[in-house]
Amino acid sequence: MADRRARPAAKNTGTGTGTGTGTGTGSTSKGGRKSVWRRALPPSPTPPAGPTPPSPAAKPPTTAERAASVVEAAVYQDGVRVSSPATLADTFRELRQAPAGMAWIGLARPTEAELLSLAAEFDLHPLAVEDAMEAHQRPKLERYGDTLFVVLRAARYLDAQEEVDFGELHVFVGPDFVITVRHEAAPDLSAVRRRMEETPELLKLGPEAVLYAILDAVVDGYAPVVAGVQNDVDEIETEVFRGDPEVSRRIYELSREMVEFQRATRPLVGMLHGLMAGFTKYETDEELQRYLRDVADHVTHTSERVDGFRQALTEILTVNATLVTQQQNAEMRALAEAGFEQNEEIKKISSWAAILFAPTLVGTIYGMNFTHMPELDWSFGYPFAIGLMGIVCTSLYVIFKRRDWL
Repeated sequence: MADRRARPAAKNTGTGTGTGTGTGTGSTSKGGRKSVWRRALPPSPTPPAGPTPPSPAAKPPTTAERAASVVEAAVYQDGVRVSSPATLADTFRELRQAPAGMAWIGLARPTEAELLSLAAEFDLHPLAVEDAMEAHQRPKLERYGDTLFVVLRAARYLDAQEEVDFGELHVFVGPDFVITVRHEAAPDLSAVRRRMEETPELLKLGPEAVLYAILDAVVDGYAPVVAGVQNDVDEIETEVFRGDPEVSRRIYELSREMVEFQRATRPLVGMLHGLMAGFTKYETDEELQRYLRDVADHVTHTSERVDGFRQALTEILTVNATLVTQQQNAEMRALAEAGFEQNEEIKKISSWAAILFAPTLVGTIYGMNFTHMPELDWSFGYPFAIGLMGIVCTSLYVIFKRRDWL
C-alpha cells in the first residue's frame, strides 16, 4: 500500500474543485481529477428539447435516506476521532478539512447511489465497486493503484438452529480512508472500532491497521464456529452408533456448511501471505507485521480444522452407511428366518391336513346313500374301511416324517 501521508497533499490542492456534496453527481474527484468510475461510465444521453416533467426516480434522496445505510462514519487524526459525520457528504467535506486525517466509513446494504458517491470521491475502481454492489463474491484481495479491495466471508454459529451462518464483507483501503460494506447482519464491526479507538497508538498507524484489525476480528469469529461444529460432530458420532434415522440428513447439511466454511477460510491463507510478502515494498510497520503474522497463524489453524471436519464427516458418513447396511442385512436375515419358520409351520399344517383328509375321503365314499352299492352287505366291510383309513394315515405320516415335514 502506498504511503498514506502522500494523500493529504493531493487532497488539499483539490478542495475548491471537488464535488463538495460528495453525492457522486459531479464529474471530477478531489484534486480536479476525473474519477476512474466516472471515466468508465457511458456518457449521459442528451435530454429532449422542451420542458420535461420531473421523474419520481430522479428525485434526490433526502438526508435521512442517505444516512440510512451508514452504520457509522468517523474522521480520525493521529488515532483520535475528531468528528462523527451523519452522512457521506459530511464525511467527505470534513475529511478534506482534516490535514493528514483518515475516514472510516461503515455501510450496511448501501444503495447504488451511495457506492457511486464513494467511487467518485475516492477514485475506487469500477470493477471493485461492481463487486461490492453485487456481493456474493469469493474471498479475495486485489490492488487497484494505491487502493486495496478485500472480500471476506465472516461466519457465526447459531446455537438455536445448530447451523453456521455466513456473511460477506467488502473492504476498501486507501491512503486516507477505510470503507466497509456488508450486505448481511454479520459481521458486526462496532467492537473492532471501539477496540481501535481505545488504542490510538495503533489506530494512528493508518488504514492498514484498521484492515488488520478487521481481518483479526473476522478470523477470531471463526473460533466459536469451530467449537460449535466440533460439538455437532461429536453429537453426530453418538447418533450414528445409536442408530438415529435422521443422522444422515444432519451429516449432509453439516458437510455442506463445511464446504462453505472451507471456501471462506482457505483463500485467506494465500491473501495474508500476499500481504506479508509486501511488508518490505510498502514499508509496513513492525507492529502491524506482528499482528498480521498472528492472524495468518490463526487462519492456518482454522483452515486445518475445517479440513479435518470435512474428512471426519466423510468418514462418519461411510461408517453410517456401513451401519445402515448391516442393520438392513440383519433385518433381511430376520425376515428370512421368519419366512423359513413360517414355511415349516405351513408344512406341518399341510401334512396333518393330508393325513386327516385320507380317512375323511374313505368315510365319505362309504357314507353315500345309494341302494345298490358293493360291500354294503359284506360282514367285513366296516373293519376293512377302518383298516384302510389307518393304513393310509400311517403311510402319509411316515412319508412326511421322513421328509421332515413333521
